[in-house]
Order: sequence, then structure tokens, then C-alpha cells
Amino acid sequence: MYPEERQQAIALLVGQRGRLSVTGAAEQFGVTTETVRRDLAVLERAGMLRRVHGGAVPVSAVALVELGLGERTGRLAEQKGRIAAAALDFLPGTDGSIILDGGTTTAALAELLPTDRRLLIVTNAVPIAARLALAPGIAVQMLGGRVRGVTQCAVGEEAGRKLADLRVDVAFMGTNGITVPYGFTTPDEAEASVKRAMVRAGQRVIVLADSSKLNQETLVRFAAPEDVDVLITDDGADDETLAALDKAGIEVVVA
Repeated sequence: MYPEERQQAIALLVGQRGRLSVTGAAEQFGVTTETVRRDLAVLERAGMLRRVHGGAVPVSAVALVELGLGERTGRLAEQKGRIAAAALDFLPGTDGSIILDGGTTTAALAELLPTDRRLLIVTNAVPIAARLALAPGIAVQMLGGRVRGVTQCAVGEEAGRKLADLRVDVAFMGTNGITVPYGFTTPDEAEASVKRAMVRAGQRVIVLADSSKLNQETLVRFAAPEDVDVLITDDGADDETLAALDKAGIEVVVA
């Protein structure tokens, strides 16, 4: 196979699968990983794909523009509702503590929290804190810092310092992108820094993400696959991706 033919085949596979690893392509085409990397560099310069850690994804898969909370509210509402309902099975018992990361799916979970047990909620999301402030049985601890208008979440050193001293039962996290083996990503470095601290603060880490986030990569990683215990997603996830997540040690719940 000539290099041009191989490169065309690689571009086609990336488009079909949503992601292609360097090692997988090397095995499939019988060439070295160095050859594949050179092919990917050629294809990226031609605007046919985007290179990411360990492989390549379609150009549209690496998002640098972050949708605002208002733009995301209402999108895939049914799927997010099912994901939130499934997350209730992972709540701690009475007098337990959880982190609720910002986002529309974690906000859907906030709407469903039971009032028959005492819970401490730690969050950096202004809409979630406002929603739960008067909820019976729920104590809210709001993280301080600069509030980002696009996500309405507090970020910065103040939030990070507070989280460094906390240890909660469960951290429920949102994400903008999920890939194997790279992990969980978000477009903003300040947001990612707080998310990393949340992950470290959770005895158990559960990511709530609809299937549109799978095989997507955004700018900054906040958690590797081994940092996450459970992913709750919807039935739009493809079997190959679910199998890869399972192989990476993540328990996958399809709602």
C-alpha cells in the first residue's frame, strides 16, 4: 500500500470510528508507530483530522469553544434525566456527603435528591447551590472563588484550597469529553483545576455524562480513567466504547 492510500484509509477509519489509536493503526496496516505518526501529521496539516494523545479524532471532536450553561440546558434532557435517576443509587446514606460538580446533568441530579435523609452537598455551581439552599434535610457548602459566566461555577485558588481539606463520600462529576485511554476533559484550565481537586476529594468518583460526550476530547484533562470509579451514561453509547471503558477499569451504568 502506498503512503497516500494508507493515509486515505486512516482518515476514513477516524471518521467512521470517532477515534483511532496509533498502535491500533500500526497493527492494522503493518507499519511502525512512527510511520503512523507521520501519516497523522500529514493528515492534520491537510485538515482531515486532529491529532490527540495516543491517536487521532475527527476535526470536530476536539472542542475549544465552550457552550454556555443556557445553551446546554434542555439539550438531551430526557437522557440526562435518566442518568440523574440512575445516580440516585450511588448516594450515601443519612449524614453522608457529596460533591456536585457544575453542569446540566449534575443539576438534574440536584433536582432529584431525596429529602428523607440528611446530606451535605459541596458545590461550586451557583445554580445548584441556589436550588438546594432551602431543600429540607440538605446542607449546602458553596465553594468560593471567581464565578465563570459561561458555566456559572466558582473557580480559582480559593475553591482549590477548600477542596484540599475535604473528603466526601461521593464526588458526582460532569465532563465535556471522554476518551480511552486519555480520560476526562474540559475546555477551561481554571475549571479543570477545580475538577481535579473535586476528584481527589471524593472517596468514590462518579461521572455523569450523556453519550454525546463519548469519544470527544476537549482542551484540558482533569481525570485519567483510573481516577474514575463509575460512569453513568445513556443508551446511545456504542458497544465498542463501553467495552473500552470497562477494560480501563471503569464501571459503566447505562441508563
